[in-house]
Amino acid sequence: MDFMTAIDIGASGLKAERTLLNVISMNLANVNTTETAEGGTYRRKMVNFEAVPTESPFSRAMQGALDRELKGVKVSGVVDDPRPFRKVYEPGHPNADEEGYVNYPNVNVVQEMANMMTAMRSYEASVTSISTAKGMFEKALELGR
Repeated sequence: MDFMTAIDIGASGLKAERTLLNVISMNLANVNTTETAEGGTYRRKMVNFEAVPTESPFSRAMQGALDRELKGVKVSGVVDDPRPFRKVYEPGHPNADEEGYVNYPNVNVVQEMANMMTAMRSYEASVTSISTAKGMFEKALELGR
């Protein structure tokens, strides 16, 4: 693995985790949204990741046999969580059905906070991998002097 491939892999992780953090923030912001602009109750969003080869035009030209299995990560899509809504009995709510129940989003705040901590740790790991690759490159330059 060369220096740029290591940074490409770390950068792909940073980009994917940033998207995940944005979606988690959106879920937390809409934890009580019973009516969206599209109509209906807000539905929790989830991010799907996919392993992708780390190929830039330069690295593709310089690709050797040892780094063909290296993969980064990318977001393959943001999808709705199919779990049912929370039903809360609030007969006076403007969005209550004829039985007095209101559909609240299927967002669990504790789960979202745990997902946020996991995403932050993954983000930090990607930053550390980039910093380590940078440090190794600097040490290699010092040896060459």
